[in-house]
Amino acid sequence: MTRILLLGGTTEASALAQALAAAGKDAVFSYAGRTDSPVAQPLPTRVGGFGGVAGLVDYLRAERIDAVIDATHPFAAQMSRNAIEACARAGVPLLGLERAPWVAGIGNRWVHVDSLEAAVAALPDAPTRVFLAIGKQNLAGFAAKPHHYLLRLVDAPDAPPLPDCTVLLARGPFEAEGDRALLIQHNISHIVAKNAGGTGAEAKLIAACALGLPVILIDRPTLPTRRVVGSVPEVMGWLSHADLGV
Repeated sequence: MTRILLLGGTTEASALAQALAAAGKDAVFSYAGRTDSPVAQPLPTRVGGFGGVAGLVDYLRAERIDAVIDATHPFAAQMSRNAIEACARAGVPLLGLERAPWVAGIGNRWVHVDSLEAAVAALPDAPTRVFLAIGKQNLAGFAAKPHHYLLRLVDAPDAPPLPDCTVLLARGPFEAEGDRALLIQHNISHIVAKNAGGTGAEAKLIAACALGLPVILIDRPTLPTRRVVGSVPEVMGWLSHADLGV
């Protein structure tokens, strides 16, 4: 039986885990460990890093992994790069399960930037109220601008992440009407988000469009070429081929 390593942490990864378990596949679900209470999975689970490319190569060989599915967050670029290199070294087939990025429609006021630093620079210089919807990593740079930041996090931080901020604890998916009320309640004038794609976190963009608010959208990092699909059935189809598409 093919032994599978599923690199997870997204809604799509959880859906794939359900499909793999239902199909009786021999699979291990791997979390990065950045969330205190990750969603329970129907597969054996490991938490934490591998120790870079070399550590991942050792794991693939020691666990006799036959295929790797990278269903990590689109901005978990280092893990994806490590997976690409480690699978190449170990001779293990790799498939990316990647949600499509968001695309602006009529009424969206989006400013595309290519980095967190550019997102900070794109914010106004005068104090305002910003919904900073980028998770808990890499927040410190936004202290360079004198804004009040609204943060929505899964886990409570040990200390205030920014000098002037409000922290809400919540786990998606979110609804557009609820996010519209949230933006109004906190008198938000700008939103900063990563172009993660998918439906679970899109509500804030729909709400921003309805309210005519500008969104500073951080584009995805560029990865080396790899085979990518966009749905769980496509992954299951790939796994059903003896050569795993390589």
